[in-house]
Amino acid sequence: MKRNDWKYLVNALLFVDICSVFVIGLLLALVIPSGRGRSAEKYFMGLHRHDWADLHFYLALLLVGFLILHVWLNWTWVAQSTKRYFSNRWKKALYGLSFAWLVVILLGWITIKF
Repeated sequence: MKRNDWKYLVNALLFVDICSVFVIGLLLALVIPSGRGRSAEKYFMGLHRHDWADLHFYLALLLVGFLILHVWLNWTWVAQSTKRYFSNRWKKALYGLSFAWLVVILLGWITIKF
């Protein structure tokens, strides 16, 4: 397969995965009851709420993999665009973006943990 074919395939799978994570997240938040209650109420389309949450989690992990692959396939564009916007400071801009990503992950972890 050519590089553009790989890009198309990864982008299509990324779109399907993002939509799946979004829809399952909506189901978990708005449709499937949480908390105490009868266990029979926590089923949707034959799957229990915990099964939907597991599926949501694994699709989110797959999403991260597709995002990494997407950035890797488009790295030349990322580097060239960063050089164009930040000229001589392009490496610092990429490091700053990476640091910001780590801060967001850390804040998310702190929010969930405490």
